[in-house]
This record gives sequence, structure tokens and C-alpha cells, in this order.
Amino acid sequence: MTDAELEALVRLIGPARHIVLGTAADPASRADGERIAVAWGGLVLATVTWPEAAASWLRPARRFAAPDPDVWVVAATPAGWAGMTKRLLVSTGWRPHRTVVTAALATSPLPGVRGARADGTTWED
Repeated sequence: MTDAELEALVRLIGPARHIVLGTAADPASRADGERIAVAWGGLVLATVTWPEAAASWLRPARRFAAPDPDVWVVAATPAGWAGMTKRLLVSTGWRPHRTVVTAALATSPLPGVRGARADGTTWED
């Protein structure tokens, strides 16, 4: 994650009172999640990590959605996030319009999701 991307993500999180942070299990995604939490500096209600492949993402999806934060923040890989979003949409109250994602997920669009690119520009689907 670039510094410009990190700054843009913090701007997208904005004045949220609290967030839930979701990451893939790989070291880069976890490190990006930690950088986001530190840079934002607010209350992180939960940090949920999920695998790239799973028989079911039900358990991490429920943990991710349950705290009902102001913003869900995701630093993950496209493969794991695809599995998670399917489960989130079917089995939880999670809504994409309150979700901010890193540049790694810019090619995994969902209506309402916002994200930051490596150059610091932002996008919304």
C-alpha cells in the first residue's frame, strides 16, 4: 500500500466513530490493515481475518458484520474478498455502501463500495 493510498483511505473513512477492519490472511493484507488502523487512529470495534479459500465464509462474515460499525474497511485479496462478499450479502446485514476497500480490490466492484487507488485517487461503484 502506498502512502497516497493510505491517506486517501483515511479520508474515505472520514469522521466515522468506529470501524470494523477486515483482512485476508496473507501477511501483506494484514500489514495493510494494521497501517490503516494506526493512520486512522479511531476505535476499531473488531479485526476479522479470513482465508483465500474456504468451504464457507459464514463465521468470518458474521464476525465482520455483527458489530455494525459506521464503516467497514477491507484490505484483502480479490479471491478471498469475492468469497466473503457472497456470504456477507446472503447471510448478514452488511451493506456495501458503508464499505471502503484498498487498491487491491479496485477490480472487484460492488455497487456502493468506495476505494482508493495506489496514486491516492478514489472511486465509487
